[in-house]
Amino acid sequence: MYTPSTALAPQDRRELLLFLGFAFLLLAVGIGLRDPWPSDEPRFVLVAKQMVESGDWLFPHRGIELYSDKPPMLFWLQAVAYELVGSWRIAFLLPSLAAGMLTLFLTWDLGRRFWNHRAGLLAAGAVLFAFQFLYQVKRAQIDPLVMAWITLANWGLLLHFLRGPNWRAYWLGCFAAGLGVISKGVGILALLMFVPYLYARLRGWEGATRTTGSGWRWMAGPLAFLAPILAWGGSVLLVAQASGAPEHRAYVDDLFLRQTAGRYAGSWSHPQPFWYFLPVLLLNWFPLSLAYGAAIPRWWRDLRARDARVMLPLVWSALALLFFSIPTGKRDVYVMPLLPMVALAMAPHLDDLLRTRWLRTTAFVAALAIGALFAVAGGWALLAEPSWALKLVRERDLADVASSVWLLFVAIGAVFLFAALLLRPRRGIAALLAGITGLWLLLSLLAYPLLNPTSSAAALMQRARELAGPEAEIGLVAWKEQNLLMARGPVRDFGFRRPWNEQFDAASRWLAEAPRDRRIFILEDAMELASGCIDRARVREIGRANRRNWFLLGADAVTPGCAAKPASATTQAEEEDE
Repeated sequence: MYTPSTALAPQDRRELLLFLGFAFLLLAVGIGLRDPWPSDEPRFVLVAKQMVESGDWLFPHRGIELYSDKPPMLFWLQAVAYELVGSWRIAFLLPSLAAGMLTLFLTWDLGRRFWNHRAGLLAAGAVLFAFQFLYQVKRAQIDPLVMAWITLANWGLLLHFLRGPNWRAYWLGCFAAGLGVISKGVGILALLMFVPYLYARLRGWEGATRTTGSGWRWMAGPLAFLAPILAWGGSVLLVAQASGAPEHRAYVDDLFLRQTAGRYAGSWSHPQPFWYFLPVLLLNWFPLSLAYGAAIPRWWRDLRARDARVMLPLVWSALALLFFSIPTGKRDVYVMPLLPMVALAMAPHLDDLLRTRWLRTTAFVAALAIGALFAVAGGWALLAEPSWALKLVRERDLADVASSVWLLFVAIGAVFLFAALLLRPRRGIAALLAGITGLWLLLSLLAYPLLNPTSSAAALMQRARELAGPEAEIGLVAWKEQNLLMARGPVRDFGFRRPWNEQFDAASRWLAEAPRDRRIFILEDAMELASGCIDRARVREIGRANRRNWFLLGADAVTPGCAAKPASATTQAEEEDE
């Protein structure tokens, strides 16, 4: 039978609050110091912003077109965050922050319930310091949200399966899996936890929950899973059917068939080999990955001892990894939901591992190596300007801040080296974690404002407004989401996925209708398609941002009635995918 956990001891409560406070600081620092950065952040924020402005929260838009590439959960949360704080610069990162904090708390809670408070705290700490976790949770993408919903789903299922019966936790877990689906279709993966649970139950593993006469309670789980999906999907279908609008029908077909059902089977983007995730688990989950070698034999002993607390999260992670490895298309963020479960499976052994000399020494050497790498690279770039440094500066448009960037490299290296020399090999793990903390604090406080002018379109769109004049309406051609998001004053677009030549032709006609009050904002590559229609001597250069050059056209620079040449489908698709 399920027995509620005893209350935390005062010391344990203080440790938990200190850990959560530290985690919040590390994840939240830097919020408000930068705008959304490409490629995904401006797209998602633009969709959320248009939801707020239009009041249409059911059919997301990107400009004048409906946006069906992703389910709307992240957009809803960003829009709600904006309504609460009134600033997009802050609001766009709050859902990821909340998702990260929820994931850490749930990882700790499972570890404490299955073993003890320290095991849970160490497992949550292992998640927090993993590179992929910190990097992604400090960005505004869908994957941290999916990780949080799947972790909540696994939390509910594991409590019921191993500390049950706990029907409320079971229903909550199924409901969270449904929320994961309307964040990104893979939320359904949480239900794979049934596979190792049924195996443990059939094989008589100790701790696997057994229930009798509870068929209706079990069946309420699928209903809880379907509830958020049907509430959203049913609303979309009903409104689309009632409106009869072709764009609504196209939205439904694309979202439910191509983007959800067909995406896994077709897997047309990001082709990678079957073993692609192996280096991801080694490099992106550093420093947790340092413990893999010692954890594997311990896991084997746990499985031989029929410990379901280790087997369920471990086998679930293996099944999810297999699921993501089968299709051709793969991205490193796909495996983020596995991280809390792998850390949980390590939880009973982390305390012993942290006491081993080899792990402390390895962490110390890693801190020294990372520090030396950053310090040497930064110093070399400052003093000698090697070709790799010049290439990076050129590609990222960092010429104006290059010295500051390399000084930041040196500062990061100095933090790692100082921590290693101060704490020595005996406390090598603390040295490595201190260096990682310093790395993210420096990046958040110094790199964000330093890189924001060239990583966002805010300065570019301000310059476009200055050149066009305060009252002129700017028409966007071959635009990126950050251009519309950061636009100042009156602006309009002619479609995003529409071919560039058609955008230009529509913009030219629009410009001719009111030549004194309108201007065209255009990408250099798209302008080349209309080179026969444009007088380059009358074109005004706006500037460069996100590695692209942008220009402003008035009516005097455009030949009326002239048509642009079509762009290759590959070129435009690559631009849209960035």
